[in-house]
Amino acid sequence: MKTRWLIGGIAVLTLGMAGGAWQAGLLKMPAGMFGGEKPKKAEVALQFVAAELVRPVSATMPELIEFSGPLIAPSTAILRGKARGRLIELNAAEGQRLSAGQAVGRIDIADQASRLAERNAAVEAARAALAQVERSKASNERLAAQNFISPIALESSRSAVETAAANLAQARALLESTKIALRDALLVAPIGGIVARRHALPGENISPEQPVLTIVDLARLELAGNVGTHLVSRLSAGLPVQVSVEGTTIPVTGRIARIAPAAEPGTRSIGVTVEMTNPKELFRAGQYAVARVVLADDTQRLTLPQVAVGNNGGQAYVWVIDNGALGQRAITLGRSDPRASRVEILQGLDPNAVVLAARYNDLKEGRKALVVGTRPASVAASSMPISASAPRSE
Repeated sequence: MKTRWLIGGIAVLTLGMAGGAWQAGLLKMPAGMFGGEKPKKAEVALQFVAAELVRPVSATMPELIEFSGPLIAPSTAILRGKARGRLIELNAAEGQRLSAGQAVGRIDIADQASRLAERNAAVEAARAALAQVERSKASNERLAAQNFISPIALESSRSAVETAAANLAQARALLESTKIALRDALLVAPIGGIVARRHALPGENISPEQPVLTIVDLARLELAGNVGTHLVSRLSAGLPVQVSVEGTTIPVTGRIARIAPAAEPGTRSIGVTVEMTNPKELFRAGQYAVARVVLADDTQRLTLPQVAVGNNGGQAYVWVIDNGALGQRAITLGRSDPRASRVEILQGLDPNAVVLAARYNDLKEGRKALVVGTRPASVAASSMPISASAPRSE
């Protein structure tokens, strides 16, 4: 029994000593062990090197206007048949080069030969009739001078001469038309160029104005494109244009030849035609081409690299470091220069602002941010989006 009491006394004594130590602060328990709040972890600032930041720069920004379309050959002619008959000869194939005035085919118009003889005979008959009435008129004038015939008879002879003269003129006109029809039996190239298409084959019957050949002159080409109504006022005839044709790497120089006076129906665009020479015939009609017009700029504009500008629902923005904290600034954009990858800032940004030069993920408004020393080039030069949820280690 005494032993049990001693053991119990020791237990009581031990608990008493532990309670005193607790009160004296000798024994420390983990915070929050009995439901207390944990202390907040101190926020660590994000760190950016100088190469990852940029300031707005004032610079001129030449404007680039682009439009595209197919190349067309304005000097295109269609050789048409002028007479009715059978096409008995056509010496021109697609891709063949022809010179202006070159004979390329012939139409069989045998009936025109007989008609020519008939019209010649009609002319001779009309000429003989005119000669006869002229002699009769001269005779009547002498008789009228001697009062042997009445004035009415003299007037009738004069009318007969006028009628015969008209008949002769008509016969001569019909003869000339027949001769033209015979000449039209020979098909002649109206311009020099390359045969683009054959519309008829030997043995077919040809009617007047029926297409036989399409001939294209490639020495001069045009690009027909459309430009928005908000941009076309900055263009004018004669401006130089750089034209890039599909399948080629080196652009060629052209010039704006014409600008349409009105917008295309149902669109907000106006037709612009660019003229370019093609002396070596390297380009063909129908090839797709892109025209670029560079408009000089004399105004200093506030600009940023394109990669520094983000977009959220159509609203452009940038991230800045202001007083050691991140901030998002909504901005208004102006011109853009794709060649320099820069955009104009019209509103929303201070010229001395420190802007993040790339697009980062997980950035938060008000997060602490610091600019630190130079980092390795491979990191500083990177423009790919990276996570900014954790600080960088030096």
